Amino acid sequence: MSTPTSVPPQSEIPPARAIILTRRLSDRVFRGVVTTGGFVSLIVLGLIALFLASRSINIFKTFGFGFITEYKWDSGDPDNGIAPVLGIGAMLIGTIVTSVVGLVIALPVSVGMALFLEYYMPIRLKKSLTMVIDLMAAIPSVIFGLWGFFVLMPHAVYWAKLLHKYFGWIPFLDVQAPIFERSPFIAGLVLSIMIIPIVTSISREVFSQVPLDRIQAAYALGATRWTMIKAVVLPFGSSGIAGGAMLGLGRAMGETVAVYLVLNLYYQPNFQVLFSAGGSVASMIVTKFGEAGQLELQGLMAAGLVLFIVTLIINFLSNMIVKRTSRTGN
Repeated sequence: MSTPTSVPPQSEIPPARAIILTRRLSDRVFRGVVTTGGFVSLIVLGLIALFLASRSINIFKTFGFGFITEYKWDSGDPDNGIAPVLGIGAMLIGTIVTSVVGLVIALPVSVGMALFLEYYMPIRLKKSLTMVIDLMAAIPSVIFGLWGFFVLMPHAVYWAKLLHKYFGWIPFLDVQAPIFERSPFIAGLVLSIMIIPIVTSISREVFSQVPLDRIQAAYALGATRWTMIKAVVLPFGSSGIAGGAMLGLGRAMGETVAVYLVLNLYYQPNFQVLFSAGGSVASMIVTKFGEAGQLELQGLMAAGLVLFIVTLIINFLSNMIVKRTSRTGN
């Protein structure tokens, strides 16, 4: 017969652990550094917006909302009574067209690469390939632009001709004339390569957070790896993929030099992505800045402000989507 365990005397019970509410010095220093960095970033963004707004307010007073919707950019000739007309409507459309083309090409490639890294790549090679993909984001945009102009464009022109030959009945794949160089399609290809690291990194991070019990449950029910990905991984990471896509879209819309090197400026809306005409707000600023007069310089500042606001809105929406993904898991 077992004897009950004796209770130790009161003197042998260790004292209660004291709860310290004050933060240690290292915690306070780290918190201060992080908080200061966050406020500095916010202040810098605010100063940039304030600078652009102060330099462009005269443009919005003069042209109003027509500055955003007008398709013409002409500094005019005051001596001959020709009034200036400044508008970035065509460039905004070109920015959206090239960015969407780049995103359409980059998104399936990025999601496929993220799935391959997370569920198919051997572990010993996963880190090396991940580093290579992340390194792509550090390559200067002028390198992508030069590579796109000298190396990619001859091949892309051939691809554009094939698309026009077999799918020219689709309105946006038709062309006004057989001129395929420096088109939104080629600019979109260059932009897709530039945003692939961003979308891939975010998608891979979301896929790595898929609950292991869901994956094991799918395998236990007899699912193959691809069936598990379709049934578990992609539904779980759909919002994260959308957030990464919007971040990539924001990067593509703000790209300057690479688009300037592979796309012709054309101050009319062009939805035919294979035709050699287009432009973007950022590339227009680069083209016009060196020879701009006082009024045109203010117009370029106003164009930069519009692009800054649009990009900021896209990044804000993408952050909301990513946060929602991390909280809800769907």
